[in-house]
Amino acid sequence: MRSKFPNRWLPLVILLPTLAVCALFLYYPVAQSFSWSLYRAAFMGLKRLYVGTQNYVRLFTSPDYVHTIGVSFLFAGGVVFLGLSVSLAIALLANQKVRGARIYRVSLIWPYALSPAVAGTIWLFLLNPTSGVVNYFFETLFGVKPDWLTSGRLALLSVTVAAVWKNLGYNIVFFLAGLQNVPGEILEAARVDGAGAWRTFWKITFPLLSPTTFFLFIMNIIYAFFGVFGLIDVMTKGGPVNATNILIYNLYRDAFQHNKWGMAAAQSVILFVFVVILTLIQFRTTGRRVHYGG
Repeated sequence: MRSKFPNRWLPLVILLPTLAVCALFLYYPVAQSFSWSLYRAAFMGLKRLYVGTQNYVRLFTSPDYVHTIGVSFLFAGGVVFLGLSVSLAIALLANQKVRGARIYRVSLIWPYALSPAVAGTIWLFLLNPTSGVVNYFFETLFGVKPDWLTSGRLALLSVTVAAVWKNLGYNIVFFLAGLQNVPGEILEAARVDGAGAWRTFWKITFPLLSPTTFFLFIMNIIYAFFGVFGLIDVMTKGGPVNATNILIYNLYRDAFQHNKWGMAAAQSVILFVFVVILTLIQFRTTGRRVHYGG
């Protein structure tokens, strides 16, 4: 088969700008992180002392860091489970044929357009213990005014709900696209055969959505570990008493507040490995049950 390019070097020349940008802003920083994780480094690595794997040993023998790992996985589990469940339920409702459906869909998607810092600020006002809207309803209905951001468990719940809300629009867009690609003939045949709405959803609609669900599962894991820094920084700054101090925020504090660049680099490697392992597990387990059709 003859090449479509008149010169065999032309594809490389075309790709060169992209490769240069990736090398400069992706591959080189990743290599530097692996390198710095083996050193005890001062500010920006100006002074370095080789310590081998000592940074990793110190991290995994630190009760605070082990606690941070636990908080991170608990937070990620909440974000993924709540995010996918709620967004699928909303997408099913938004997929109904009602007047003004397009307006409703756009209004559901707009939170994703907000930056994490703006989303965090919105929730900071909503959860204000004295003047927040959330506590107004809680006091009216239940006679209580919880202090959402100063109690450890409530703070973790609050940032989880805020993170889910921030990412709902992204999930809804993909679920809506998947739902609109479900063949109507199959659903109609199920109704003719006497299948109810619940049985039709679990036996037909949900299996046909498996590629979309699997993709969103992976993307939500990545979001929960990497994409919520701004949200937590604005709402809790990792507090109270490290109750919301997830891995990405702990990395930031060690690097930019405590100037422990070697430790921060080791944490970035650990975080990267965790996400890769979780993704591979999903591909080996859930990925096998994904039906792409044909």
